[in-house]
This record gives sequence, structure tokens and C-alpha cells, in this order.
Amino acid sequence: MDIKKFFNLLKKMEGPKLDFKQLLNIETDSGRKELAKDICAIANSRGGRGYIIIGIEDKTKKIVGVDRNFSEEQIQQIISSRIEPPIPISLELLKYKGKDIVIINIYDGPQKPYQMRENGAFYTRRGSTNDTMRKQEIISALQQNLNLNTELCPIPHSKLNCIDNCIVDKYFLSQGIKVNDENRLGLMEDASIIYIDKDSGKYMVTLGGLLIFSNTNNVYIPHNMIKIVNKINKDFRKVSIIQGNLLSIMDKAQEAIENIITVKSYPTEGISEGIRNAVMYRDYSDFSREIEVIVSYNSVVITSPGMLSNRENTSYYNYARRNMWIYEKIITLDSKKRFTGTAASFSRIQKLFKNVGRVKFINSIKNDYFKIIYPGTKKLSN
Repeated sequence: MDIKKFFNLLKKMEGPKLDFKQLLNIETDSGRKELAKDICAIANSRGGRGYIIIGIEDKTKKIVGVDRNFSEEQIQQIISSRIEPPIPISLELLKYKGKDIVIINIYDGPQKPYQMRENGAFYTRRGSTNDTMRKQEIISALQQNLNLNTELCPIPHSKLNCIDNCIVDKYFLSQGIKVNDENRLGLMEDASIIYIDKDSGKYMVTLGGLLIFSNTNNVYIPHNMIKIVNKINKDFRKVSIIQGNLLSIMDKAQEAIENIITVKSYPTEGISEGIRNAVMYRDYSDFSREIEVIVSYNSVVITSPGMLSNRENTSYYNYARRNMWIYEKIITLDSKKRFTGTAASFSRIQKLFKNVGRVKFINSIKNDYFKIIYPGTKKLSN
């Protein structure tokens, strides 16, 4: 934001898309809650991009400046943990007469209405104050944005050059669509791989677009990773960090597991199956956690962010309610056809470990994760 744009905003009164704050307190839970509420309300209000400008006395408009003791990543984490789906925002630092002013840009995303996780409330702005949305306002927002997928949220700062066009072309060709330099951009926009910001006219890549079609997505979504902790093989690195597009992550994780576990009779394919499902169905709206795999002699544990829904009166965990956009892209692009089998994934895992030991599936509502605990290699030998 240039200084001219800043002063144009400063001349305006606080309203549905503009809020001034003297300081920002995110050190306390109440402060984080209030910030999330403000961002949720501004994002749900009509009128394009919104702004929270910090370092301004809200009544006098005096520029007092602010000590920037917070980062964009901290604000993103507050949003992703408290608002569903996550709201696309970015931070800007503006200097004026030796004073720092922080601007939170709240983009006009396609996923309205946004909802607070804690109490389920939908907030909007009425003038310069926050208020709960009325029934008709919620219905209207839902009707305008019927496609409520977290994968379709645009990621601020993401650039088109991070997309691997070879993967994009392969996807569309598999659908019988010929791709060239003239139609590729339009096809990607139609498929929600990219999103155009109405205010700036610039393209951003969606969360799903980065996950499937970018090999360097960790620059924008660092939570897309697998951390493998090796406690059994001294000849292999202790910690492996695996990043990339989702299909490449699956391949690299399988290779790492096979290098760590060298006991020939141990069914490593069952571990790889669990990792593939974690990659496919984890909660990607949680920007604060990654998939973790801990390999020890007593057990192998896969922990995936986001609990799974459980069908009533059955032991079947319903993965399919999450990430259907991602699922369609992966089964289309996966030349190894790893997700086209008829047997349920967890049944396959249990069958693979039938002669090794019991596999436990833990769905934690309290901690919001899904965990698979396999028997370790302790009882097996080459």
C-alpha cells in the first residue's frame, strides 16, 4: 500500500470494511479472540477488501505507530484455529515519519460466510461495530457462495509461477481437454486452481491449487509437510522433512519408510497406506500442524491434523467428507492408481498386519487429530 492510499483510508470513518486500532494485543486469549472476531466480521461484510490499520487512535485518527511484535504467520494461525474456513489475509508495514503502521488486508474471498469455531457464530459489521449475522443474511451469503470448500481459499502472496504447468496440462488432458498457452489461465480459473482478486486484478493460487500443482508450495503453506522421526535406524537420518505436491510427498514418504525399516518381513506398505490417507484427508485448514510419523522399535505412529467423522453405529471412519476437490485431482493424476481399490483403506491396513499385531485407530475429538498406531519391528527379525 502506498502512502496516498493510506491517507485516503485515514480520511474515512470506521465502517464495515475499515477498522482503526491503536495497538494489537495477541498475547492474551481474549485479545486473540477479539482480533479473530474483528477479521471474521469484516470478511463477512459486503464491499470488497477490508482493512484493519494498527497504530492509529480510532477517535482522533492520530498516527501513534506501533511496536510490531507479531508476524503474519501468527495472525494466520489465529485465523485458521478460530475461523472456518480460513480467511485470506496479508500484512503490510508502512513507515511514516519514523513510525510503523501495520495494515491487515482482509481479502474478499469466495468462501463466505465465515464462522467462529469456538461458538459457531457468524459475525458481520453494522457500521463500525461487530454484530451477529441475522438468519436471512446467513442464507443470502450461503446462496451466493454455494461451493464452501477449504481447498478453494486463495492464499495471499502466492504467484502463478509456482505452478507446475506440466501437472496442470496432465490433469486437463486426462479430462479430454487440450491445453495451450492461450487457454491454460482460463481453465485454471474455472477449475478453482487460481483465483483473481477483484480489487487488485491479480491472481492468487488457491490452497488446493498449491497442494496439487505446486512443487514449491512450502513457501506459502509451510504446514504442508510430513515429519518422519527415525528412532531405529542409525544409518538413516533421524528426522526427515518431506515437502512438495501431494503425490510427490506420498512417493518420498514411502521411500523414506522403506529406507528406515529394513526388516524384510515387516509390511511397510501398511505404513505407506496410512501416510497416503493422512496426506489425502488431513485438515489443511489447520496451518499450525503437520503430519508426523514416529518410527520406534515398539510402534510406528502416524498423527494427522483433524479428527474424522464417525458414521453412527459403525466403526467406519468417514474420510470422504473432507477434501473432495483434492481427492478428485489425486485419483485423476495418480498413475499408480493407489486410491482405486474396492477395499476400505483401514481394512487393507489391518489385513497387512494380521500376522504382526493389532493396529489401533484413534480419533481424538479433544485434540482434533486422527492417529494410527502400528506394532513396531521389535518382535520381527530379518
